[in-house]
Amino acid sequence: MHMLTFDNSGPELQVANVGAGNVLTDEAKWKAVLSRDAHFEGVFVFAVRSTGIYCRPSCPARRSSRDNVAFFAGPDDAERSGFRPCRRCNPRDARSFSASAWVYEICAFIDANLGKRLTLSTLAAHADLSPFHLQRTFKKVLGVSPRQYVESRRLAKMKRFLRDGETVNNSLYNAGFSSRSRVYEKISSGLGANPGAIRQGGRGLQIRYTIVDSPVGRLLVGATERGVCAVCMGDSDRTVETVLAEDYPAANLHRNDDGMKEWADAFVRYFAGQSSLRLPLDVTGTTFQWKVWKKIQSIPYGKTATYSGIADALGAPQASRAVARACATNPVALVIPCHRVIGKDGGLHGYRWGNKRKLTLLNLEQRALVSKRSDC
Repeated sequence: MHMLTFDNSGPELQVANVGAGNVLTDEAKWKAVLSRDAHFEGVFVFAVRSTGIYCRPSCPARRSSRDNVAFFAGPDDAERSGFRPCRRCNPRDARSFSASAWVYEICAFIDANLGKRLTLSTLAAHADLSPFHLQRTFKKVLGVSPRQYVESRRLAKMKRFLRDGETVNNSLYNAGFSSRSRVYEKISSGLGANPGAIRQGGRGLQIRYTIVDSPVGRLLVGATERGVCAVCMGDSDRTVETVLAEDYPAANLHRNDDGMKEWADAFVRYFAGQSSLRLPLDVTGTTFQWKVWKKIQSIPYGKTATYSGIADALGAPQASRAVARACATNPVALVIPCHRVIGKDGGLHGYRWGNKRKLTLLNLEQRALVSKRSDC
Protein backbone atom coordinates (compact mmCIF):
# COMPACT_ATOMS: atom_id res chain seq x y z
CA MET A 1 0.00 0.00 0.00
CA HIS A 2 1.25 3.46 -0.78
CA MET A 3 0.41 7.06 -0.33
CA LEU A 4 1.39 10.19 -2.20
CA THR A 5 3.02 13.08 -0.43
CA PHE A 6 4.05 16.45 -1.76
CA ASP A 7 7.61 17.67 -1.55
CA ASN A 8 8.57 21.16 -2.67
CA SER A 9 12.24 20.20 -2.77
CA GLY A 10 11.61 17.70 -5.53
CA PRO A 11 8.73 16.32 -7.54
CA GLU A 12 5.09 16.99 -7.00
CA LEU A 13 4.46 13.32 -6.24
CA GLN A 14 6.45 11.07 -3.99
CA VAL A 15 5.44 7.48 -3.26
CA ALA A 16 6.40 6.10 0.12
CA ASN A 17 5.74 2.85 1.89
CA VAL A 18 3.36 3.27 4.81
CA GLY A 19 3.90 1.48 8.06
CA ALA A 20 6.11 -1.47 8.92
CA GLY A 21 6.01 -4.31 6.45
CA ASN A 22 3.91 -2.22 4.04
CA VAL A 23 0.92 -2.46 6.42
CA LEU A 24 -1.13 0.69 6.81
CA THR A 25 -1.81 1.26 10.51
CA ASP A 26 -5.20 2.34 11.85
CA GLU A 27 -3.56 5.55 13.06
CA ALA A 28 -2.40 6.35 9.51
CA LYS A 29 -5.86 5.49 8.16
CA TRP A 30 -7.51 7.80 10.67
CA LYS A 31 -5.20 10.66 9.69
CA ALA A 32 -6.13 10.06 6.05
CA VAL A 33 -9.83 10.14 6.98
CA LEU A 34 -9.47 13.38 8.95
CA SER A 35 -7.67 15.05 6.04
CA ARG A 36 -10.12 13.55 3.50
CA ASP A 37 -7.11 12.31 1.54
CA ALA A 38 -8.29 11.03 -1.86
CA HIS A 39 -4.92 9.35 -2.41
CA PHE A 40 -6.16 6.49 -0.19
CA GLU A 41 -9.10 5.71 -2.46
CA GLY A 42 -9.08 1.97 -3.07
CA VAL A 43 -6.80 1.29 -0.11
CA PHE A 44 -9.50 1.07 2.58
CA VAL A 45 -12.96 2.25 3.62
CA PHE A 46 -14.09 3.42 7.04
CA ALA A 47 -17.39 2.73 8.77
CA VAL A 48 -19.27 4.67 11.44
CA ARG A 49 -20.82 2.32 14.02
CA SER A 50 -23.51 4.74 15.21
CA THR A 51 -24.95 5.23 11.69
CA GLY A 52 -24.17 1.83 10.19
CA ILE A 53 -22.68 3.53 7.09
CA TYR A 54 -19.28 3.08 5.47
CA CYS A 55 -17.48 5.68 3.33
CA ARG A 56 -14.45 6.45 1.22
CA PRO A 57 -11.50 8.17 3.02
CA SER A 58 -12.30 11.37 1.07
CA CYS A 59 -16.02 11.46 1.87
CA PRO A 60 -17.09 15.08 2.55
CA ALA A 61 -19.46 14.08 5.37
CA ARG A 62 -18.83 15.29 8.91
CA ARG A 63 -16.38 13.09 10.84
CA SER A 64 -17.41 11.00 13.83
CA SER A 65 -15.17 10.39 16.84
CA ARG A 66 -12.28 7.95 16.45
CA ASP A 67 -13.72 5.34 18.84
CA ASN A 68 -16.90 5.21 16.72
CA VAL A 69 -15.01 4.28 13.52
CA ALA A 70 -13.92 0.93 12.09
CA PHE A 71 -11.72 0.27 9.06
CA PHE A 72 -12.15 -2.33 6.30
CA ALA A 73 -10.10 -3.32 3.28
CA GLY A 74 -13.00 -2.64 0.90
CA PRO A 75 -16.77 -2.41 0.43
CA ASP A 76 -17.32 -6.17 0.55
CA ASP A 77 -15.70 -6.51 3.97
CA ALA A 78 -17.69 -3.56 5.32
CA GLU A 79 -20.99 -4.95 4.05
CA ARG A 80 -20.27 -8.42 5.44
CA SER A 81 -19.99 -6.70 8.82
CA GLY A 82 -23.43 -5.17 8.40
CA PHE A 83 -22.60 -1.68 7.14
CA ARG A 84 -24.30 -0.06 4.13
CA PRO A 85 -22.66 2.26 1.56
CA CYS A 86 -22.80 6.04 1.95
CA ARG A 87 -25.05 7.66 -0.64
CA ARG A 88 -22.98 10.81 -0.58
CA CYS A 89 -19.55 9.40 -1.57
CA ASN A 90 -20.77 6.16 -3.21
CA PRO A 91 -17.90 3.90 -2.07
CA ARG A 92 -19.22 1.11 -4.30
CA ASP A 93 -18.04 2.97 -7.42
CA ALA A 94 -15.21 0.62 -8.31
CA ARG A 95 -13.83 2.72 -11.15
CA SER A 96 -11.96 5.28 -9.06
CA PHE A 97 -11.04 2.65 -6.46
CA SER A 98 -9.29 0.32 -8.87
CA ALA A 99 -7.70 3.14 -10.86
CA SER A 100 -6.18 4.87 -7.83
CA ALA A 101 -4.88 1.62 -6.40
CA TRP A 102 -3.02 0.38 -9.48
CA VAL A 103 -1.73 3.83 -10.45
CA TYR A 104 -0.03 4.14 -7.06
CA GLU A 105 1.43 0.67 -7.47
CA ILE A 106 2.93 1.77 -10.79
CA CYS A 107 4.36 4.85 -9.07
CA ALA A 108 6.07 2.58 -6.55
CA PHE A 109 7.44 0.44 -9.40
CA ILE A 110 8.81 3.58 -11.09
CA ASP A 111 10.48 4.79 -7.90
CA ALA A 112 12.16 1.41 -7.43
CA ASN A 113 13.46 1.30 -11.02
CA LEU A 114 14.52 4.85 -11.89
CA GLY A 115 17.88 3.59 -13.11
CA LYS A 116 16.25 1.40 -15.75
CA ARG A 117 14.63 2.24 -19.09
CA LEU A 118 11.02 3.04 -18.23
CA THR A 119 9.01 3.34 -21.43
CA LEU A 120 5.22 3.42 -21.60
CA SER A 121 5.32 -0.12 -23.00
CA THR A 122 7.47 -1.31 -20.08
CA LEU A 123 5.07 0.16 -17.53
CA ALA A 124 2.03 -1.19 -19.36
CA ALA A 125 3.52 -4.69 -19.45
CA HIS A 126 4.26 -4.51 -15.72
CA ALA A 127 0.65 -3.50 -15.00
CA ASP A 128 -0.78 -5.93 -17.57
CA LEU A 129 -2.65 -3.06 -19.26
CA SER A 130 -2.70 -1.54 -22.72
CA PRO A 131 -0.38 1.47 -23.12
CA PHE A 132 -3.35 3.64 -24.13
CA HIS A 133 -5.38 2.73 -21.03
CA LEU A 134 -2.35 3.19 -18.76
CA GLN A 135 -1.55 6.63 -20.21
CA ARG A 136 -5.11 7.92 -20.01
CA THR A 137 -5.88 6.62 -16.51
CA PHE A 138 -2.50 7.56 -15.02
CA LYS A 139 -2.93 11.15 -16.17
CA LYS A 140 -6.53 11.28 -14.95
CA VAL A 141 -5.56 10.16 -11.44
CA LEU A 142 -2.30 12.10 -10.99
CA GLY A 143 -2.55 14.98 -13.45
CA VAL A 144 0.71 14.09 -15.22
CA SER A 145 1.66 11.44 -17.77
CA PRO A 146 3.80 8.42 -16.80
CA ARG A 147 6.75 9.93 -18.68
CA GLN A 148 6.40 13.25 -16.84
CA TYR A 149 6.21 11.40 -13.55
CA VAL A 150 9.38 9.45 -14.33
CA GLU A 151 11.23 12.65 -15.27
CA SER A 152 10.06 14.45 -12.14
CA ARG A 153 11.18 11.57 -9.93
CA ARG A 154 14.58 11.45 -11.62
CA LEU A 155 15.01 15.19 -11.23
CA ALA A 156 14.11 14.93 -7.55
CA LYS A 157 16.62 12.13 -7.04
CA MET A 158 19.27 14.11 -8.88
CA LYS A 159 18.60 17.15 -6.68
CA ARG A 160 19.03 15.07 -3.53
CA PHE A 161 22.43 13.85 -4.75
CA LEU A 162 23.46 17.41 -5.63
CA ARG A 163 22.42 18.81 -2.26
CA ASP A 164 24.39 16.03 -0.57
CA GLY A 165 27.51 17.34 -2.32
CA GLU A 166 27.73 14.80 -5.15
CA THR A 167 29.16 15.91 -8.51
CA VAL A 168 26.79 16.90 -11.31
CA ASN A 169 27.80 13.96 -13.52
CA ASN A 170 27.45 11.38 -10.75
CA SER A 171 24.14 12.88 -9.63
CA LEU A 172 22.45 12.81 -13.01
CA TYR A 173 23.63 9.29 -13.89
CA ASN A 174 22.77 7.90 -10.45
CA ALA A 175 19.29 9.41 -10.84
CA GLY A 176 18.71 7.48 -14.07
CA PHE A 177 19.38 10.11 -16.75
CA SER A 178 21.22 8.76 -19.78
CA SER A 179 23.09 11.97 -20.54
CA ARG A 180 23.69 15.52 -19.37
CA SER A 181 21.75 16.82 -22.40
CA ARG A 182 18.58 15.03 -21.22
CA VAL A 183 18.71 16.97 -17.95
CA TYR A 184 19.22 20.31 -19.67
CA GLU A 185 16.33 19.58 -22.02
CA LYS A 186 14.06 19.39 -18.97
CA ILE A 187 15.53 22.60 -17.56
CA SER A 188 15.07 24.54 -20.79
CA SER A 189 11.46 23.37 -20.98
CA GLY A 190 10.67 25.05 -17.68
CA LEU A 191 11.78 22.77 -14.85
CA GLY A 192 14.03 25.37 -13.27
CA ALA A 193 17.63 26.17 -12.40
CA ASN A 194 20.51 24.12 -13.78
CA PRO A 195 22.13 21.30 -11.75
CA GLY A 196 25.13 23.42 -10.80
CA ALA A 197 22.84 26.04 -9.27
CA ILE A 198 20.74 23.45 -7.46
CA ARG A 199 23.78 21.92 -5.81
CA GLN A 200 24.09 22.96 -2.15
CA GLY A 201 21.13 25.29 -2.04
CA GLY A 202 21.81 27.49 -5.05
CA ARG A 203 25.57 27.85 -4.70
CA GLY A 204 26.91 29.96 -7.55
CA LEU A 205 23.67 31.81 -8.26
CA GLN A 206 24.02 35.58 -8.44
CA ILE A 207 20.80 37.18 -7.22
CA ARG A 208 20.22 40.92 -7.22
CA TYR A 209 17.26 42.26 -5.31
CA THR A 210 15.46 45.43 -4.38
CA ILE A 211 12.80 46.28 -1.80
CA VAL A 212 9.95 48.71 -2.33
CA ASP A 213 6.85 49.86 -0.48
CA SER A 214 3.52 48.40 -1.55
CA PRO A 215 -0.09 48.05 -0.36
CA VAL A 216 0.89 44.66 1.12
CA GLY A 217 3.93 45.90 3.04
CA ARG A 218 7.56 45.73 2.04
CA LEU A 219 7.99 43.90 -1.26
CA LEU A 220 11.28 42.25 -2.24
CA VAL A 221 11.94 41.44 -5.91
CA GLY A 222 14.92 39.22 -6.67
CA ALA A 223 16.29 38.24 -10.07
CA THR A 224 19.10 36.34 -11.74
CA GLU A 225 20.40 37.22 -15.19
CA ARG A 226 17.64 34.97 -16.60
CA GLY A 227 14.64 36.49 -14.84
CA VAL A 228 12.71 37.04 -11.61
CA CYS A 229 13.41 34.28 -9.09
CA ALA A 230 11.81 35.62 -5.90
CA VAL A 231 8.99 37.89 -4.78
CA CYS A 232 8.62 38.17 -1.00
CA MET A 233 6.20 40.17 1.16
CA GLY A 234 6.62 41.21 4.78
CA ASP A 235 6.37 43.94 7.39
CA SER A 236 10.04 44.93 7.26
CA ASP A 237 13.15 44.76 5.08
CA ARG A 238 14.69 42.30 7.49
CA THR A 239 11.70 39.96 7.20
CA VAL A 240 11.74 39.75 3.42
CA GLU A 241 15.53 39.49 3.27
CA THR A 242 15.37 36.58 5.72
CA VAL A 243 12.85 34.78 3.52
CA LEU A 244 15.07 35.25 0.47
CA ALA A 245 18.10 33.93 2.36
CA GLU A 246 16.13 30.87 3.50
CA ASP A 247 14.97 30.13 -0.04
CA TYR A 248 18.50 30.56 -1.47
CA PRO A 249 20.85 29.72 1.43
CA ALA A 250 24.01 29.32 -0.67
CA ALA A 251 23.41 31.95 -3.38
CA ASN A 252 25.25 35.25 -3.61
CA LEU A 253 22.62 37.83 -2.62
CA HIS A 254 23.23 41.49 -3.37
CA ARG A 255 20.86 44.42 -2.89
CA ASN A 256 20.96 46.69 -5.93
CA ASP A 257 18.12 49.22 -5.93
CA ASP A 258 19.42 51.12 -8.97
CA GLY A 259 20.13 48.03 -11.05
CA MET A 260 16.71 46.55 -10.20
CA LYS A 261 14.72 49.75 -10.77
CA GLU A 262 13.20 48.55 -14.05
CA TRP A 263 11.97 45.37 -12.36
CA ALA A 264 10.63 47.29 -9.36
CA ASP A 265 8.80 49.77 -11.59
CA ALA A 266 6.81 46.93 -13.14
CA PHE A 267 5.44 46.05 -9.69
CA VAL A 268 4.73 49.70 -8.91
CA ARG A 269 2.67 49.90 -12.12
CA TYR A 270 0.85 46.71 -11.15
CA PHE A 271 -0.15 48.15 -7.76
CA ALA A 272 -1.32 51.30 -9.52
CA GLY A 273 -3.70 49.15 -11.55
CA GLN A 274 -1.99 49.93 -14.84
CA SER A 275 -0.94 46.46 -15.95
CA SER A 276 -0.52 42.80 -15.18
CA LEU A 277 3.00 41.49 -14.65
CA ARG A 278 4.58 39.88 -17.72
CA LEU A 279 8.17 39.25 -16.69
CA PRO A 280 10.76 36.57 -17.50
CA LEU A 281 11.16 33.97 -14.75
CA ASP A 282 13.98 31.85 -13.40
CA VAL A 283 12.37 29.48 -10.91
CA THR A 284 12.54 25.77 -10.21
CA GLY A 285 9.37 23.72 -10.51
CA THR A 286 8.15 20.24 -11.35
CA THR A 287 6.19 19.45 -14.48
CA PHE A 288 2.93 19.56 -12.57
CA GLN A 289 3.80 22.79 -10.74
CA TRP A 290 4.57 24.50 -14.05
CA LYS A 291 1.26 23.35 -15.50
CA VAL A 292 -0.53 24.85 -12.51
CA TRP A 293 1.51 28.05 -12.57
CA LYS A 294 0.89 28.61 -16.27
CA LYS A 295 -2.82 28.04 -15.75
CA ILE A 296 -2.78 30.59 -12.92
CA GLN A 297 -1.03 33.11 -15.17
CA SER A 298 -3.95 32.79 -17.58
CA ILE A 299 -6.47 33.99 -14.96
CA PRO A 300 -7.47 37.52 -16.06
CA TYR A 301 -6.61 40.51 -13.91
CA GLY A 302 -9.38 41.05 -11.35
CA LYS A 303 -10.83 37.55 -11.81
CA THR A 304 -10.53 34.41 -9.69
CA ALA A 305 -10.45 30.65 -10.19
CA THR A 306 -10.84 27.75 -7.77
CA TYR A 307 -8.35 25.03 -6.88
CA SER A 308 -10.77 22.37 -8.09
CA GLY A 309 -11.50 24.35 -11.26
CA ILE A 310 -7.80 24.46 -12.13
CA ALA A 311 -7.50 20.73 -11.44
CA ASP A 312 -10.44 20.08 -13.77
CA ALA A 313 -8.93 22.31 -16.45
CA LEU A 314 -5.70 20.29 -16.25
CA GLY A 315 -7.64 17.08 -16.74
CA ALA A 316 -6.91 15.95 -13.18
CA PRO A 317 -10.10 16.51 -11.13
CA GLN A 318 -8.66 14.60 -8.16
CA ALA A 319 -5.60 16.85 -7.96
CA SER A 320 -7.06 19.92 -6.20
CA ARG A 321 -4.74 19.34 -3.22
CA ALA A 322 -1.77 19.20 -5.56
CA VAL A 323 -2.93 22.48 -7.11
CA ALA A 324 -3.10 24.04 -3.64
CA ARG A 325 0.43 22.80 -2.92
CA ALA A 326 1.70 24.30 -6.19
CA CYS A 327 0.17 27.62 -5.12
CA ALA A 328 1.81 27.39 -1.70
CA THR A 329 5.25 26.74 -3.22
CA ASN A 330 5.02 29.51 -5.81
CA PRO A 331 8.24 31.55 -5.33
CA VAL A 332 7.19 34.55 -7.44
CA ALA A 333 3.91 35.91 -6.09
CA LEU A 334 2.08 38.42 -8.30
CA VAL A 335 4.02 37.36 -11.41
CA ILE A 336 2.35 33.99 -10.93
CA PRO A 337 -0.81 35.47 -9.33
CA CYS A 338 -1.78 32.64 -6.99
CA HIS A 339 -3.78 35.14 -4.91
CA ARG A 340 -6.44 34.79 -7.63
CA VAL A 341 -7.02 31.15 -6.68
CA ILE A 342 -9.70 30.70 -4.02
CA GLY A 343 -11.68 27.88 -2.45
CA LYS A 344 -14.76 26.38 -4.05
CA ASP A 345 -16.72 27.96 -1.18
CA GLY A 346 -15.28 31.38 -2.01
CA GLY A 347 -12.95 31.29 0.98
CA LEU A 348 -9.35 32.52 1.01
CA HIS A 349 -7.22 29.48 1.79
CA GLY A 350 -3.54 29.07 2.53
CA TYR A 351 -1.83 32.10 0.96
CA ARG A 352 1.89 31.98 1.77
CA TRP A 353 1.98 35.69 2.61
CA GLY A 354 -1.21 35.65 4.68
CA ASN A 355 -4.88 35.81 3.75
CA LYS A 356 -5.05 39.47 4.77
CA ARG A 357 -2.62 40.31 1.97
CA LYS A 358 -4.51 38.01 -0.39
CA LEU A 359 -7.72 39.93 0.28
CA THR A 360 -5.90 43.24 -0.18
CA LEU A 361 -4.63 42.15 -3.60
CA LEU A 362 -8.05 40.93 -4.74
CA ASN A 363 -9.71 44.14 -3.61
CA LEU A 364 -7.00 46.23 -5.29
CA GLU A 365 -7.60 44.52 -8.63
CA GLN A 366 -11.38 44.84 -8.28
CA ARG A 367 -11.13 48.56 -7.57
CA ALA A 368 -8.79 49.04 -10.54
CA LEU A 369 -11.27 47.28 -12.84
CA VAL A 370 -14.18 49.38 -11.57
CA SER A 371 -12.12 52.53 -12.06
CA LYS A 372 -11.25 51.58 -15.64
CA ARG A 373 -14.90 50.88 -16.47
CA SER A 374 -16.00 54.23 -15.07
CA ASP A 375 -13.35 56.00 -17.16
CA CYS A 376 -14.67 54.42 -20.37
